[in-house]
Amino acid sequence: MTSDPLAPLDLAFWNIESPEHPMHLGALGVFSAPSPTAGAHAADLLAARAAAVPGLRMRIRDAWRPSRLLRPLSFGGAAREPYRGFDPLDHVVLHAPAADFQSVAGRLMQRPLDRARPPWEAHVLPGEDGTSFAVLFKFHHALADGLRALMLAAAVMDPVDVPVARPRRPEEPRPGLLPDVRRLPGAVRGALSDVGRALDIGASVAVSGLGVRSTAALTAEPSGTRRTAGAVLDLDDIHRVRKRVGGTVNDVLIAVVAGALRRWLDERGDGCEGLAPRALIPVSKRRPRTAHPQGNRLSGYLIRLPVGQADPLARLETVRTAMDRNKDAGPNRGAGAVALLADHVPALGHRLGGPLAAQAARLWFDILVTSVPLPSLGLRLGGHPLTAVYPYAPLARGQSLAVAVSTYRGSVHYGLVADAEAVPDLDRLAAALAAEVETLITACDG
Repeated sequence: MTSDPLAPLDLAFWNIESPEHPMHLGALGVFSAPSPTAGAHAADLLAARAAAVPGLRMRIRDAWRPSRLLRPLSFGGAAREPYRGFDPLDHVVLHAPAADFQSVAGRLMQRPLDRARPPWEAHVLPGEDGTSFAVLFKFHHALADGLRALMLAAAVMDPVDVPVARPRRPEEPRPGLLPDVRRLPGAVRGALSDVGRALDIGASVAVSGLGVRSTAALTAEPSGTRRTAGAVLDLDDIHRVRKRVGGTVNDVLIAVVAGALRRWLDERGDGCEGLAPRALIPVSKRRPRTAHPQGNRLSGYLIRLPVGQADPLARLETVRTAMDRNKDAGPNRGAGAVALLADHVPALGHRLGGPLAAQAARLWFDILVTSVPLPSLGLRLGGHPLTAVYPYAPLARGQSLAVAVSTYRGSVHYGLVADAEAVPDLDRLAAALAAEVETLITACDG
């Protein structure tokens, strides 16, 4: 294995982290098992298999000066490099039996990863009932985005046959604020393209913050504590709504979040009139089943969640229209593409500006709603089937709630991460997700 300098966005994730705001992804997988010793066996398997996965043996090392062992790095950079002291037993932890996997997962998501070692962990939680166990995976966002984290986790599962991916057509250029510069000389073309992208994104960020109310429930002062919750919905119900109303499955899943937030805030006694929190919808620019490059390949869309809209079908139509508009512009334009500006910031700028960028997150968006892809094939660990999986996103400074969603074998799994003090009733929001699907179905049938 060789050293690999961090891409700018990876470096940004590495430097905006603080003890109160760890920047790791997570996923809680629940496995069916007929034996109370299955969890201990799973922990042994994970440790043995992790030793054979090169990506899990990589740590992140600060690189303040160029090194003969690395490609030239600017001051303030960092790189992934093999960790010679790697011991999988430092990363795979077997816990005492648990009655509630989510409550344990929340406490574990609160803890930052050890930055001196490869930044990942796997926590095995045997069930008190002796019929199940869970595994919580944590990967630092500088090590992997959602798709890369999935590949690393799948590498320690039981082997499965993965179909070959079909090649994709190259992305067509999208119109922006500046005229097409493809015919200009290379240096000028690159400079103007960068300026045009920055102006587009900056203008979109400014416009997105105007004139619409957010809510303190989503942007409370951080306490550094964490709570998690999950909800499982029937994918057939989502398709049923989609076929009646149109749009995509993702449109429906985002609208469900908007409706659940409205229901939850009403139950709390918070007003929803005119409420439209800004939601960041990350978009992966990585091709499925492609391991390289290792770094984050992300852009995103930014939309207003129509929480203040009382009609569930009107909420869905608003989400659908906003997502269509974002797709027409493409993931390289608009406020959601702010992550792309990381490519134009020098490494030292990321290091010195990381805390400031972390503080600015609340100015950019109010809530993260992300989709994490999962294979349609059934995953197993030690022969035990994976029956549920709840993805967890990092909680940025200034945000109280992040929502991640995955579809797996006919079910939709929502994973919620919240500041435990700001959102003590996270389970009620999880229940509101299921209730909102029923509301949409009733509205479609009415």
